[in-house]
Amino acid sequence: MQWALIGVAVVGVLIAYVVWQGMRGAMKYRELATAGDIPTIRLIIDEALAEWRSGRPPKGVLPAVWLGVQTMEVVDVGPDHVHVSCNAEGEYKTVEGRWIEVKSPLQEATVIAAKVTEMLFYELPHLKLDRVVVDVYTTYRDAAGVRRERILTCNARREDARRVDWDGWTPQEIADGLGARYRLGEQGQVLPLSSNGEGVQPPVEGPQAAL
Repeated sequence: MQWALIGVAVVGVLIAYVVWQGMRGAMKYRELATAGDIPTIRLIIDEALAEWRSGRPPKGVLPAVWLGVQTMEVVDVGPDHVHVSCNAEGEYKTVEGRWIEVKSPLQEATVIAAKVTEMLFYELPHLKLDRVVVDVYTTYRDAAGVRRERILTCNARREDARRVDWDGWTPQEIADGLGARYRLGEQGQVLPLSSNGEGVQPPVEGPQAAL
C-alpha cells in the first residue's frame, strides 16, 4: 500500500511538471508573439495550418469550403499581420448529360475568404493579429491553356472583424464587411485581378470604389 501511494505521488508530480512546462512554453510563445518576433509568429501560423490541413471539416463547414481552407499558403508574415493565399473552384453537377454550374468560383471564393479570415483572427493560439490579407485564386482554362489567377482579395483589420456578425451574416455580407474586392465583366463573370490591384471592384450591389 505504501509503495502504491508513493507511485501515485510520483506520477502526480510528473504530471504537474509537464503541465507547468506546457504553461511556461505557452507564456513564452505569447510574450514573443506580442513583441512581434516574426520567427515565432511564423511558427505559430505554420503549426496551425498543418493542423487544419490534416483535420476534418468542423461542424457547419461544407467540405468544398474546408478544402479551400486546406489550400492556404503563407505569402508574408509581419509583426502584426499575415498574408495568405488559397484556392477556390466552382461547383458543378450533371443534369441530363450536361454540366451545370451550381456555385461559381467567386461564390466559393467569398465563403472561403470569410472562413479563412475568421480562423486567422480567432483560432491561432498565442497570437492576436491586427491585420489579415487573403488572396483567393481559381483556375482558368481557355485557348491559352490552364492558368491560376487571383479573383478576390481581402485586406481586413481586427476592428473590421469586430463589427462582423459571424453567426448571423451571410458569407457575402461577411466578405463585404471585411472589405473583399473583385472584378466583374459585362456579363457578370468574375475576372482576374491585376497584380497591382487596379480595376478591383466591390460587390455589384455596393458603391463603386477602387483600392
